This record gives sequence, structure tokens and C-alpha cells, in this order.
Amino acid sequence: MWVFEEEVDGEKLTEVINTRHENIKYLPGYKLPENIVAVPDLAKAVEGATMLIFVLPHQFLPRLLPTVSKAMEPGAKAISLIKGIDFDEKGLVLISDNIRKALEIDVSVLMGANVAKEVAKGDFCETTIGYTVKANGELFQKAFNTPTFLVSLAQDTVGVELCGALKNIVAIGAGFCDGLGYGGNTKAAIIRIGLIEMMRFCQKFYEGVKPDTFFESCGVADLITTCFGGRNRKCAEAYAKDPAKGWDVIEKEILNGQKLQGTLTAKEVHEVLKRVNAIEEFPLFTKIYNIAYAGHKVDTICHIGTKSNL
Repeated sequence: MWVFEEEVDGEKLTEVINTRHENIKYLPGYKLPENIVAVPDLAKAVEGATMLIFVLPHQFLPRLLPTVSKAMEPGAKAISLIKGIDFDEKGLVLISDNIRKALEIDVSVLMGANVAKEVAKGDFCETTIGYTVKANGELFQKAFNTPTFLVSLAQDTVGVELCGALKNIVAIGAGFCDGLGYGGNTKAAIIRIGLIEMMRFCQKFYEGVKPDTFFESCGVADLITTCFGGRNRKCAEAYAKDPAKGWDVIEKEILNGQKLQGTLTAKEVHEVLKRVNAIEEFPLFTKIYNIAYAGHKVDTICHIGTKSNL
């Protein structure tokens, strides 16, 4: 396992993981299997691997892929657990597409209602693997599936991946509701409207996204759990209580070095929608962006649905 080397309480994180079998910074209190070896050299970690698993904030991916490309085993297969999107001068770009293009290999995706600490505890949960090559999807299913981590397959990498990214925007809205002290009615409305906009976004930009995908773990289940737990909801709740702090301070205080994905995804989605003149089609996504970045008051989260409220 490649680990970005950093010092925690005067010790190198890789050495802590390899001797105590615990990631004391990002997953404290949970023992890791002793056959996991933390490696600070990315090329060394990749060398000889026939299955590559990508789990990191997507903004760090571009600078790592050239190293992976040079060191990887010919014919390797990859799977992305990265929840985010990207864009270039032509528009929307999937993270898995960036990996496919850089490495020239098949890439599956895994998304689901999988809050890390609950998975580490062994609580039962589900997840979804989206595939293009069935044999590769089945291979990763065998690698991940356990009695407490139930893996289903979907021949829809785009739908599975976009669900995993877009639900983080909705979770920001849910966190705003929590910070304002709103009840279950309001939060349920945000979740429902959010699911509709997720479906609308997927179908607007990609053909062939399957409606059934939104009822897999990667869809409605991940949306629900993220809107009731997880880092995006938690940080948005803190922002609603004290917007003057700003996102960078809140991220630093709450996430202990992890990255807040929902606000970044909201910004990226807004840029894509602006380019195709589709902002008015997504009032909730737009409102969340406007609160996060354009100075709108947090309590306007409920003012959605009309042009004048955008």
C-alpha cells in the first residue's frame, strides 16, 4: 500500500503502520491486517502488481499517474474508489477516464454506502462495482466481497462513478440543514431533490446510464448515509453555524488532514453547468454552490425551485 510519507508525533507514518499495524492519523483505533505493508515509494508499491486500487483525493491523481504508468505491470487491471469529477477545456471528465487514458488499461469503479470507520468495525454494508469488462468486474468482486461487505455488480461505470461524486454535493446541503437546526422534513426534501438532480445530471451528460444504478448501494444508499454521516455533512454543519470561518479552516479543524470533496465537486459541477448554460436545470446544486462560494446566506438552502432564487 503506497502511503504518502508524513510524520505523526515524530514518527514516520509508514513505520507506524508497519510496526503497530494501525493508521494512527487517518483511521485510529482500528487494527490493519499484518500482511498490509506501507510503502513510501509509489513506484516500488506498484511494481509487479496486476491489480491496482486507487483510493485518494482526486486532485492529487495527475501528478501520480506518470509514475504508476512507468512502474506498472503490463496487462494490469485497475479499480477506482475515488469520489469526485474533473473537467477540461471540452467539459466533464470522469476520474476513471483520467486513469484509463494515462495507463491505457481497463478501469472498474467501486462506490457505495461505505463510511470508513463502520467498514473497519466490520458493520454490515453493501457496495457496487461498475464495470465495462465483466471478467474484470468479477475479479474485483472476488477480491472485495466478504460476509460483512456485500459487493454487487453493475454494467454501468459512468452511473456508478457519478453517483459516488454527486452525492457529496447533496451531503453539503444536508449538513447546512443540520447546522441550521432544521428537522427531518427539510432534510428529506433535500435528499429527494438531490437524487433527482443526480439522475438528471448523469442522463444529461452521458448516454446509457441505467435507472437501476440509482437504486444500488452506489446510488440512494450512499446518498442517504452521506447525508447523515461522513465528512461532507459534518463540515457543512460547522459552516452553517459559523460561515465566517471559511472552508479551509473548517477542513483543517475537523478532517485531520483529509480532504473535503463535496465543495470541490460542487465547484466543478457548477463550472460544467455554466459552460453548457444549464444552471437553471439544477437549482439545488446551484444553490449549494452559491452558499459555499458566492456569499449566499446558508438559510437560503430552502429557497430553490425558481429562477429568482438561484
